[in-house]
Amino acid sequence: MTLLTHSDLAVVHQDAPPAVRLSGVSKRFDPAPSPAVLDGIDLDIRPGEFVCLLGASGCGKSTLLSIVAGLERATAGTVDVTGRGAALMFQEPALFPWLTASRNIELALKLAGVPKAQRRGRAHELLRLVRLEDAHDKRVHELSDGMRQRVAMARAFAQDSRVLLMDEPFAALDAITRDVMHDELERIWRETGRTIVFVTHNVREAVRLGQRVLLMSSRPGRIVREWQVDIQGPRRIEAPAVAALSLEITDQLREEIRRHAH
Repeated sequence: MTLLTHSDLAVVHQDAPPAVRLSGVSKRFDPAPSPAVLDGIDLDIRPGEFVCLLGASGCGKSTLLSIVAGLERATAGTVDVTGRGAALMFQEPALFPWLTASRNIELALKLAGVPKAQRRGRAHELLRLVRLEDAHDKRVHELSDGMRQRVAMARAFAQDSRVLLMDEPFAALDAITRDVMHDELERIWRETGRTIVFVTHNVREAVRLGQRVLLMSSRPGRIVREWQVDIQGPRRIEAPAVAALSLEITDQLREEIRRHAH
């Protein structure tokens, strides 16, 4: 089997309708008239695309994911998500400690309406996807941090959504474990063809993973810049091409932070 590159995958679905479409999305929290958190966001994300979202703390990245996931309502604008909506994966795995890895996933399958007779087999399939087939009967305290995040990832895939939203899922991991999880996430993305929207504060992580990197301004959150990441060959977080683009994006991020600091 020939693996597609990031560039190849970018054009596979370019003529298909968007997997996610945001039109004029704005958000204000009560009480009125509170300042806008998000303001007039227009964004199309293609099926199978891997998009990374960057911005200063408090710019509304997590709020935007919550709106796409249907956990928050936009104050204005429309959100369209293909298929069965979007699954959301957080920074904390939030696994039930009294359940095994397999049972945590089976619970998600139950909530997704999967018949009881199919749940155990499907849970084992998802654990194989994240390379944890030997950990199906282990409880949470027996798993490393990286293994817990893999279980959380498998649980997110259990929702059978074509769109996966990831809110800084590797931020709490050490550098080596995070690097391994980058490789695993890229492999799973290639194998499943999921659309991924990945929020991070780590510019190099965004360049390492994304086909497209979007920069948000500080409140009100708007998308102010985007980069198509066209780096040939395997990407490593320490690669010169990744470092060079990361520096350019970091300069723009600093400029946005300075602009809104006054």
